Amino acid sequence: MPDIRLKRAYAPRAEADGLRLLVERLWPRGLKREDAAIDRWFKALAPSPELRRWYDHVPERWPDFRRRYLEELAGADRVELDALLSLCRDQKVTFVFAARDESRNSAVVLREHILALIGVS
Repeated sequence: MPDIRLKRAYAPRAEADGLRLLVERLWPRGLKREDAAIDRWFKALAPSPELRRWYDHVPERWPDFRRRYLEELAGADRVELDALLSLCRDQKVTFVFAARDESRNSAVVLREHILALIGVS
């Protein structure tokens, strides 16, 4: 069973995080790279700049954002997606994100998508 966790970039690294994967297109504001303890950055799998700006973390837009981001992921870079799938199958990973809203952000959707591709619902 894959173990994909979610964590804000500003929360301290923990032993339980496993491999820390940044899943944002932009580096989190005010965060030093050495403090972030990111093992790999998957910016190509983050929402497009247009979608990110449109969503702007407006809660009422969440259902449409989720649907549109899943559409983007369907056409995502296969090499990056396969690399992420491989990491998620083989070890404990944490998707690191910058959003304040921990339940309505792109990492939540990406986790859902990866689990569906692996065959876990």
